[in-house]
Amino acid sequence: MSEEPKKELAVITMTKELAKYVMTVTQKSPKHFRFSLVAKLQSLSIEAVEYMYRANDYFVSKDRRDEYEKRLSCQRQAMTALRLLTFMAEIAEETGCIIFKQYENICRQAESCENKLGAWITGDRRRMGL
Repeated sequence: MSEEPKKELAVITMTKELAKYVMTVTQKSPKHFRFSLVAKLQSLSIEAVEYMYRANDYFVSKDRRDEYEKRLSCQRQAMTALRLLTFMAEIAEETGCIIFKQYENICRQAESCENKLGAWITGDRRRMGL
């Protein structure tokens, strides 16, 4: 009997798409930004995905408060990475590392991820009775 693959959280899928987009658009950035803005943009997008995976590995229930706190910490780190990504994208656009349309796309996708992540945090809070 074959086992169905575990369905991934929508917020993780969205954030992975954002990371893929960042990787694609930064490939065409001027070489003199490769080890500064490009590296930071790529790193932050991957960090956001990483922290969401880490958060999802903690099982949250009312009798596992310590797991909730660990998950929340990872969720907050993912949120911070997304916010920093939009800030770095702003700097990248202002300096000519990426074009305005790419900046807009990064910001739009990051905002969607932040909203979905916020809903996940709120859902956990409700589940914990907080």
